[in-house]
Amino acid sequence: MNGIIAEFEEVSKLYGTFAALRKVSVRFERGRAYLVLGPNGAGKSTLLRTLAGLLRPSYGKVRVFGADGSAEAPMEARERIGYMSHATMLYDEFSGVENLRYFASLYRERDCVTPEEALRSVGLDPALARPVGQYSQGMRQRASLARVLVSRPELLLLDEPFSNMDIASAHQMLRLLETFRTEQRTILLTTHQRELAEPLADYVLTLEAGAVASLEEGPYAIRGAAGLEAATAGAVVRSGR
Repeated sequence: MNGIIAEFEEVSKLYGTFAALRKVSVRFERGRAYLVLGPNGAGKSTLLRTLAGLLRPSYGKVRVFGADGSAEAPMEARERIGYMSHATMLYDEFSGVENLRYFASLYRERDCVTPEEALRSVGLDPALARPVGQYSQGMRQRASLARVLVSRPELLLLDEPFSNMDIASAHQMLRLLETFRTEQRTILLTTHQRELAEPLADYVLTLEAGAVASLEEGPYAIRGAAGLEAATAGAVVRSGR
């Protein structure tokens, strides 16, 4: 047991008569990776946005950084949380480095990594001067992850992070995320590409109609880093790279 970093207690999120989340009770351990699955409309993005402090639950309680981290509500803990959504949240007219310098300046109390280091970690050249608006979709996705990483978040919430990425770039991202375990960071990741992300998962959380359908041990908990390495290496070979 690594200690509980976040917890949902009977959480529901209502939009009128529609329940995006229905009495969700789940705990997330520090230093673990969680793959969140479910069909469209199952509540995956709502769960991440609620945990990020972008949505308030209609009912129930959400706590983050509990146990040894002085529990807080997500709204009060945003500087410790990194959230990557479908939108990149980048400024198209700025370069990658310029974007990250701006976002790093917002975290006055955090020991941020340099923009150059964050960009290199996701496979982008910090010397690239052209605006982000001229990046390919895959490059924009990687720059968005660099934006999340610049503040050294303790809890990473990644909503469809592999969208528009080629297979080699996606597996580079998976290997980067795997290194966070040594830093006791926690990852929640949603994707429709289950076969791609599953080797990273300590646990697989499945939602159906806003409710928890199952929480099961994932491949990483069973096979560890060797299983992830084998899966990503095999995929790169099959892609012809």
